[in-house]
Formats: sequence, structure tokens, C-alpha cells
Amino acid sequence: MTKIGIMQPYFLPYLGYWQLINHVDKFVLYDTIQYTKKGWITRNRYLLNGKDEMFSLSVKRASSDLDVAERELADDFDREKLLRSLKGAYSKAPYFKENFSLIEDIIKATENNLFFYIEQSIYKICKALNITTPILKSSDLKQCSRDLKGKDRVIDICKALGAKDYINPIGGIELYNKDEFEAEGIDLKFMRSLPMAYSCFGQECIPHMSILDLMMFNSLDQIKASINNFSLE
Repeated sequence: MTKIGIMQPYFLPYLGYWQLINHVDKFVLYDTIQYTKKGWITRNRYLLNGKDEMFSLSVKRASSDLDVAERELADDFDREKLLRSLKGAYSKAPYFKENFSLIEDIIKATENNLFFYIEQSIYKICKALNITTPILKSSDLKQCSRDLKGKDRVIDICKALGAKDYINPIGGIELYNKDEFEAEGIDLKFMRSLPMAYSCFGQECIPHMSILDLMMFNSLDQIKASINNFSLE
């Protein structure tokens, strides 16, 4: 039974993203989807002085019609400045010395294409977490129509990959109808990620933060142990 997950490329996303990749048999990254500033493609949350703050990638101005794979990082995107901000926030965290080198390697990557920059970060974190699921790009699926939108496009990709199950994060429960997928021979299931509880400088952690936050307060083995901490609905 083939389980498929499909997501936009997010930069250092929360644990649920990695749980989804790990759970499915094949994972598809949308590189042929329109880039938007909204959402989590280029930004995420980190802990600063006990509160969640945003960090982000700077992207060149361009037509809003361009796909993620057609966008570039801004010429003035300051990788060192971003690293200084994150180091300042986490340098005293218990697993900073153990895990921050991976974050540094990800951010310092010289790739300027937005999709490839994020893609390399996903592969590196998957390797660190021992996630071996094959990752495809939507552009790899030449038999799929780029003219389709929403659930029709998702179903088209699922069919191309012979999916019996399509797993989507719980946030999609209002977007997709199980009956519509079932009519196409696909069982739609929603993944509810259970927050990983840990202490952050003596206070309770803020749930669903960037994987960066988890890596500063937990060992990789602890994170791996939580990779199956979810429910399917």
C-alpha cells in the first residue's frame, strides 16, 4: 500500500513536517507551485527572550506569477546576520554545540535559487534524523497536469504515483473532502502531530516551533524518538 505526502518546501519547518516525510512511502515537494510571502516557505519561528519571533529568508522582487523554483534569494540576503541572530538566541541552549553546526551548514549554503536552497536543507535534516523516504519534485512528474489546482492536482499526483493513501497535515481538514478522494480510490488521512514537550531555559516550550528550536533543546536521538508521535484521523 503506497502512502504519499505532498507539501510545499518549507524552511526549517516544525516536527510535523518531518513526521510526515518519515511516515509516507514517497514524499513530493512542490516546486511547480506559485510562491507567496504568506505561509512558511521562507519563514519560521524561533525562541527569543522567552517569546516566539520570526526569522526569514530574503527573496528577490519578481512577478507574483513565478513558481517557487523560479524565485531567487535576494542579493543582499545576509546569511551571517541570520546566523548571528540565531546564535544570540540559542548559544546557551543545552544542545547548541551538538546541533548548531548543522543549522550553520544549511544557512551558509551558497545556492541562490530559493527552491534548491530549501531543498538542500530538507535533505540535510532528513539525513540527521535518519529519514530515508524518497523525495520527489512535482516537476519530476511529467505526466501530471500543471493546469490543475487544489485537490484535483493532489489527486492527479497521487494517481501518478499509485497512491492508496494520501496523508495530509491536520490543517488540511477543511480543504479536502475524504469522499472526493475515496471516489478516486484514494484513502485520505489527516496527520495530527503531537507536540514534543521539552524545557526551554527553565520554561515550558512553545509548541510547533521550527525544528531549529527542537534541535537546540533536545538531542537528535530524542527528536528521532518523537518522530512517530502523531495520530491519523
